[in-house]
Amino acid sequence: MPVNFPQLRAFLAVVDAGGFSAAAAELGMSQSAVSHAVASLERELAAPLLVRAAPVRATVLGERILPHARLAVSAARSVEQVAAEATATMTGTVRLASTPTVSQGLIPGLLRHWREAASRITVRTFEGDSAEVSAWLEDGTADAAILIDPPPGHGFDLALDCYRALLPRDHPLAEEPFVELRDLEDDAFLISPNACEVRIRTIHDLAGLRFAPTHRVRDLATLISMVQAGIGVTILSEVSRSLVPPDLVLLPLRPHTSRRLVLTGPHGRPWHPAIRTLAESAAGHLARTVSPSLSGG
Repeated sequence: MPVNFPQLRAFLAVVDAGGFSAAAAELGMSQSAVSHAVASLERELAAPLLVRAAPVRATVLGERILPHARLAVSAARSVEQVAAEATATMTGTVRLASTPTVSQGLIPGLLRHWREAASRITVRTFEGDSAEVSAWLEDGTADAAILIDPPPGHGFDLALDCYRALLPRDHPLAEEPFVELRDLEDDAFLISPNACEVRIRTIHDLAGLRFAPTHRVRDLATLISMVQAGIGVTILSEVSRSLVPPDLVLLPLRPHTSRRLVLTGPHGRPWHPAIRTLAESAAGHLARTVSPSLSGG
């Protein structure tokens, strides 16, 4: 029997999930069915593709086959897209990657919306830093990602996300309509060293100020807690507003800067057929429900 789509899909699922049980849950199949599909693929190729350890991983041959398997599965999904568009239906599972601020501030609302507006599509989420998200998208671990400021024309713009000053509610500037970055020079400045640091450096450059953070923390929740404790102030994007507790304020910041949030698929490989449906639905939802500072791009 020649190599077929179910075999390749099962092989990829086991590698990505790190085991047969997790792959079966991901595919909505029994573990024995997944095992049978992978075993039949190995028989067809006359060589083992997996090291059956914990976690399961690809053999040397399996690693060589992985990119071709991903391309074949992506091509099959493109065929599904043509059929789905012809019948006005869309189904499938989309593995979506995003950075922590987007995952925490934007993804929960989108998942609720997609569950109602695109109920035939299952979205599974992955959270990582910008480098991890890009790598997952390109190696096929994720089918789609919400990227920050990718090259124009690549993907679907979801929102324009403006940067804001995060201050304690008892801060002297907390009641102002906006905050000049220069007016925060006397405050200790906190930063989370991720992709936003480049943009926050740019804001300081635009203001003619030296970028000299007092504290660096990795986790967004820690950053917010430190501002709550009066240790300093920071800059967050508007997408983080839902995470801001009542004793803090998120105020417009000058110089004004923003970033584009874009839902996109991999470069150089066919996209999952449901990405366009999710993107168009998300953009409409965000335009209707979010702050004017987080608007359609």
